[in-house]
Amino acid sequence: MAALVPTEPTAPPAAKAERLEARITAPLKETLQRAADLEGRSLTDFVVSAAHDTAKRVIQEHGILFLTANDSKVFVNALLNPPAPNEKLRRAARRFKQKHA
Repeated sequence: MAALVPTEPTAPPAAKAERLEARITAPLKETLQRAADLEGRSLTDFVVSAAHDTAKRVIQEHGILFLTANDSKVFVNALLNPPAPNEKLRRAARRFKQKHA
C-alpha cells in the first residue's frame, strides 16, 4: 500500500499569450516529431520544453565564474588579505550607518 504524501499547492500555470515560430527543414521536423512521439508528448510541448531546458542551462553556465589558477590565487588573496579601507570607503560606511541606523 502506497503512502500518501502531502504536496504543496501549486500556482496555476501562467496564461500562454506569447507565440514563437520557426522555419525548419522536413528532416529536422521528422526528428523532433519522432523524439516527441517517443516521450508521448506533442511536438510543441517537446520543442518548448527542450528550448526551455537549454535556455536555463546556458544562463546557468554564464553565471559561473571561470578563473585560471593565477586568477584564483589573486582572488583568494584579496579575500584573505583585503586592502585597508581608504577615506572614500570610510565616508561611504559612515553615510550608510547614519542612513540605516
